[in-house]
Amino acid sequence: MKQRPPYDVAMEPDQEAGPASVRPRAGRRRDPELEARVLEAALEIYARHGWAGFNYDAVARAAGCGRPALYRRWASKRDLLLAALTDVDAALDVTDEGSTRDQLASVAAQILRQNLSPGGLASVRMAMDGIEDEELWAEWDAMRRARIRAARQIVRRGVGRGELAPGTSASKLLNSITGAMLSESLTIPPADRAAVRAAARQRAERLVDFLLYEAPGVSEPAAGGASSG
Repeated sequence: MKQRPPYDVAMEPDQEAGPASVRPRAGRRRDPELEARVLEAALEIYARHGWAGFNYDAVARAAGCGRPALYRRWASKRDLLLAALTDVDAALDVTDEGSTRDQLASVAAQILRQNLSPGGLASVRMAMDGIEDEELWAEWDAMRRARIRAARQIVRRGVGRGELAPGTSASKLLNSITGAMLSESLTIPPADRAAVRAAARQRAERLVDFLLYEAPGVSEPAAGGASSG
């Protein structure tokens, strides 16, 4: 049975109802940077405290605004969290430039950089919290699957050009890249994260070379295909 999160906007008093509500004054201009501040604050709060510590009070304090401003934009804290994650979870760049090896390395580097950002930690939190919340898990899994589907194009192109052997498993290859980049990001000390982000491409290339040319059963380059150089 799905457990209800310990805190939800439905448990909050209606901040916008009744004569005592806090409403914008006539003609007051809305802060054009408010939404960006709120989404950034939401990621930081969720990344640090998870679902149990994620609420409108904490986000509003971190963003320097009142709760009514949040209620007007996001109906629930779930909507706010998903908006924040979607804002930073940009689609992977799978442009068909360079060899299949180069394109896979580009994807791996993008994943590593994302994992080392506040959005990456928030995504890991979301997966963990999703164990106790089926709806949260479904939302996280949908984002994960969308990224994997985009990267499958690289594997299909590689097989079509003869750079990867026929029958190469896109799921096995891409899950290996995703899992390895996640594992690596979780072992990086906070003081080193910026430097690792800057060197993400080199780390990604080492991983992809291992998967393509050394790890048995993951992928075997087709005869005459690209080499590691």
